Amino acid sequence: MELAQAAEFFRRHDRFQLVTHRRPDGDTLGSAGALCHALGRMGKTAFLHPNPEITETWLPFVGPYLAPAAEDGCFNVAVDVADEGIVCQGFSGPIHLWLDHHPSRNGAREPGIVDPRRSSCGEVVLALIEQMLGAPDKEEANLLYMAVSTDTGCFCYANTNAETFRAAARLLDAGAELPRINKLLFRTKRRERMLLEGMVYSSLRSLRGGELNIAVITLDMLRSAGVTEDDCDDLANLAGQVAGSRVSVTVRELSADPPESKVSLRTDGGVDASRVCARFGGGGHRMAAGCELPLSPAETAEVLRSAVEEAWA
Repeated sequence: MELAQAAEFFRRHDRFQLVTHRRPDGDTLGSAGALCHALGRMGKTAFLHPNPEITETWLPFVGPYLAPAAEDGCFNVAVDVADEGIVCQGFSGPIHLWLDHHPSRNGAREPGIVDPRRSSCGEVVLALIEQMLGAPDKEEANLLYMAVSTDTGCFCYANTNAETFRAAARLLDAGAELPRINKLLFRTKRRERMLLEGMVYSSLRSLRGGELNIAVITLDMLRSAGVTEDDCDDLANLAGQVAGSRVSVTVRELSADPPESKVSLRTDGGVDASRVCARFGGGGHRMAAGCELPLSPAETAEVLRSAVEEAWA
C-alpha cells in the first residue's frame, strides 16, 4: 500500500482502535499516540487499545489516548507489530491495516505499509501524517521523537541512517522538545536500575575472546535489586558494551513455573540475528532480534550460544 492509499483509508473511515505490541516500547507507543492525535485533528474518533503492560515511563506520553477497555466494531490498526502473535494482551479481532518497519515474520501483513528501510515505525507514521495533514503538530512531534529516538538508541544503533536524521530534523522543526525527552528517556535512572546493572555486569559471560557476550537476568536478580518493569528498558544493550563485542545475547527470565525466558540478540551484522531468532519462533532485524523459549535462563543461554556459534561458523 502506498502512503496516499493509507491516507485515503483513514479519510474514508472512522472509529479507529490502534493496537500496540506486547511489552510495549517507545516506538509502538509513540507511533500509535501520534497517529491517534493526528486522526483527532482530522475529526476522527481514535484511541489506543488499553495495553496492560504499559509502564510508568510511557504513561505521561500516551495516557490521554488510552481507551478504558477494548472495543468491538472498530477499524483496528496495528502499529509496530511484527505479526499477530505479539499483539498486546486483551486484544482479539481482525487487523484492518498494518503500519510497521519490521520485515515480515509469518507471511504478508496486508493491507498496510511495512517498510524495513525505516529505522522505526515512527518514521512510517511521520510520513503518513505528512501525507494526511502536511506536517505534525508539537504533540505529535514529541511522540514521534520518542518513537524514533528510542528505536535507534538515541541515534546510536546501526539502524540509524540519513533518513532517520532528516525525520528527526522535521520533528524538531515541528516543536519536539529534545532536551526534556532525552533527559527523561536516556539520562535518568533509578538507583534500583543501577544496582541491577551491577549484577548483570558482574555475572557477564564472555566467549570467543570477548566477541560473544552473554548476560542472564533472573527473577531473583530483579527481586534483589528491587526493580519494577519500568526499570527494565534497554537491558539488552548492556552485554554489547564490552570492548570488542560483536554479538551479545541477553536472556531474561519471565517465569519459573512453567519456565519461560526472553532472548534479545544484538550483532554487528556478521551474524544474522533475525535468522537465528527465527529458528525459535522469533524475528526482528539482521542486527537486532528476539524470541522466547520455554526454558530456564541457563538452558536458554546455552541454546542461544550454540545457535550463534553455528550461525557464526
